[in-house]
Amino acid sequence: MGDRTTGAAQTRLSTGTSGLDDVLCGGLTPHRLYLVEGTPGSGKTTLALKFLMNGRENAERGLYITLSETVDELTAVAQSHSWTLDDIDLYELVAEDEYSSDREQSLLHPSEVELGETVRGIINLVEENNPTRVVLDSLSELRLLAQNPLRYRRQILALKHFFARRNCTVLMLDDRTAEPGDLQLHSIAHGVVSLEQLANDFGSERRRLRVIKMRGLKYHGGYHDFTIEKGGLCVYPRLIAADHARDFSADAVTTGLDELDALLGGGLVPGTNALLAGPAGVGKTTTAVRCMLAALNRGEKAAYFLFDERLSTLLTRSRALGMDVQPFIDNGQLEIRQIDPAELSPGEFASAVRTTVEKDGVNVVAIDSLNAYLHAMPSDNFLVLQMHELLSYLAQQGVVSLMILGQHGVTGELRTDIDISYLADTVMMLRFFEAEGEVRKSIAVIKTRTSDHERSIREFKIDATGIVIGEPIRSFSGVLSGTPVFTQRTDALLQLDPQTSDGAK
Repeated sequence: MGDRTTGAAQTRLSTGTSGLDDVLCGGLTPHRLYLVEGTPGSGKTTLALKFLMNGRENAERGLYITLSETVDELTAVAQSHSWTLDDIDLYELVAEDEYSSDREQSLLHPSEVELGETVRGIINLVEENNPTRVVLDSLSELRLLAQNPLRYRRQILALKHFFARRNCTVLMLDDRTAEPGDLQLHSIAHGVVSLEQLANDFGSERRRLRVIKMRGLKYHGGYHDFTIEKGGLCVYPRLIAADHARDFSADAVTTGLDELDALLGGGLVPGTNALLAGPAGVGKTTTAVRCMLAALNRGEKAAYFLFDERLSTLLTRSRALGMDVQPFIDNGQLEIRQIDPAELSPGEFASAVRTTVEKDGVNVVAIDSLNAYLHAMPSDNFLVLQMHELLSYLAQQGVVSLMILGQHGVTGELRTDIDISYLADTVMMLRFFEAEGEVRKSIAVIKTRTSDHERSIREFKIDATGIVIGEPIRSFSGVLSGTPVFTQRTDALLQLDPQTSDGAK
C-alpha cells in the first residue's frame, strides 16, 4: 500500500464511481488488469458498466464481453439506472447454437475444446474492436472450463499479457465460486476490489467494499460502505479525521441561557462536543434545541440528525415551548434529517454529516440519539471507533457537536447501553428528583475540557417560555445518584405552574 508510483503510473484512470476513486486516491493505473469480486447481487455489473460509460465520456472505446449474462439483461440493468449503452460494444461470447446437438463431439473432453474456443473468442473480439477499456464477465465460466487450477492460471496469465500488449485497462468480474482460500486471481491481477453484501436480521442489506491490493498505488484500506442507487454505486469512503482540518475561532459561544453558560464556564466552544445524558422525558432534546437555536439566531447553520422522534413531533413541541425552528428550516439555515437506523449504514451516516459540514457550511451538528445510532452498528466496538473518528473530524472542522444519550430508568441507578462519556469534551447530566411531593428536574455539568466550569447542581423547568434554570440547589444531597436527601431549606425551589405540562424529552 506504499506510494511507490513511477512516472508512468502517476496518471490515474477514473472508475466512473467517484467514491471509489476517492478510496483509490484518484483512480486506477491505466493498461492493467483488475479483479472485481463479489457474490451475485453485490453490484459488480453496475460498477463495470459505469467504468465503460466513463471511458465513453472520455472518447475511449469500451467492450463488454459476457459469458454468463445476455445482452438483453445488461441493457435492462442500464435502463434501470436511466443509462444508455450506445457506442459501447456488448458481446455474448457463446451463441445459442453452441449448445445444439450438432456441435457435440466425443473425441476430446468438451472443456478442452470449449476453453480454447472461449479464450480465442475473447482475443478475436478485442482485436476486432480495439477497445481501450474491457470488462470480462465472469471468470467463473473460465474456471469451470479449465477443470484444474494450472490450466486456469495459464489461461488468465495469457489473457493478461495479451491485454497488456493491446494497452487495455481490464476489469475481470468474479462471483467467488472458487474454493475458499483460492487466491490464484489475486496473485495475477494488478489490483483487487472486493464487494460484499451482508444480510441483517432486521432491516435492509448492507453493502461494503474493500481494496485488497493495488500494486504501486496508495489507497485507503479497510471497509467502505456503499449503496446501489439509481445512477450507480454510491461509495462512502471510511472517514479519516486526520485528513480533514481547517482553521477556526475557538471563542466560546452562548447557549442562549445565561445560567447554562455559567454552568459550562462560559458557553460551548467550537471544535468540542457536548454529551447530554439522562432518562427519558427529562429535557435532553429540548436543551439541545435551545443550544442550536442560539446558533441559528447568530446567523449560523445547523444540522439535526433525528433517530428517535418523529420530525412533526419535534417541531410541534419546540413551537409550543417558544422555540419555533420552522422559519430557519424555511430559509435554509437548519436541516433536520429523520433517520431510520435500520436502513442507514454507518458509512452513509458519516458521509451525510460530512456533506452538511463541507458543502452546507453548518456550525452545529446534533445527533439524537446515540442509543439509536448504536442499533445501526454491528457491535459496540465499532460504535466507539466510528463515533471517535466522527467526533475528531467535527472537532477539526470547528463544529459544535451535541450528542444525546438516553439512560435506562427514571430515578435511582441509571445505566446506558454503552459508556461513551470519555469521548465527550463536555458532559451535561440531567436528572429527576423529588421535592415537596413533586417531580423536579436538575442539570449539572460534570465534565468540560475547555474551562473551569461551575460545579453546582441547578434545578430547571420547561414551560411555555422555554427552559428556565434556577439557582444552585443547596438543600439536597444525592441528586445525581437519584436518591436525594433533604438537608435543610436554605434556598427557594422554582415555582411550578400546575397548568403547564413540562414533560419534555
